[in-house]
Amino acid sequence: MKATTAVLALAAALCAAPALAQVSPVGTWRSVDDKTGESKAQIRIDDKGGALDGRIEKVLRKDAKPDAACDECTDDRKGKPMVGLNIIRGGAKAEGKDVWEGGKILDPENGKEYRASFTPIEGGKKLEVRGYLGPFWRTQTWTRVQ
Repeated sequence: MKATTAVLALAAALCAAPALAQVSPVGTWRSVDDKTGESKAQIRIDDKGGALDGRIEKVLRKDAKPDAACDECTDDRKGKPMVGLNIIRGGAKAEGKDVWEGGKILDPENGKEYRASFTPIEGGKKLEVRGYLGPFWRTQTWTRVQ
């Protein structure tokens, strides 16, 4: 009987592990314009040595040009193609919280880089992305791409 219980416990743990892993910013997300509600881009967030790294995988706006570049950027990303553009740099999980903070996020439409926090919500199905510039902040809710 004990062996059966151990096997069932192991099976339950293995089934639960993917669900727990989803409650993080790591994954592919669809960003939405907070003013129009239009899908803007598909963004892939990875964990690179404990820090977040996010890149645009696909531009989804209807009026987007296939060869668009980050003309508004003022750093090493200036003139780089939108697809593949690194827009999230840094950010680590806050101790005891389900929030990743301390990173930066770039708005390629205006070239501004903001301090950022990333909070998975709704069991990891959505991601609350908050950008801060001084005392001002802006929040978008991104949806996980399955």
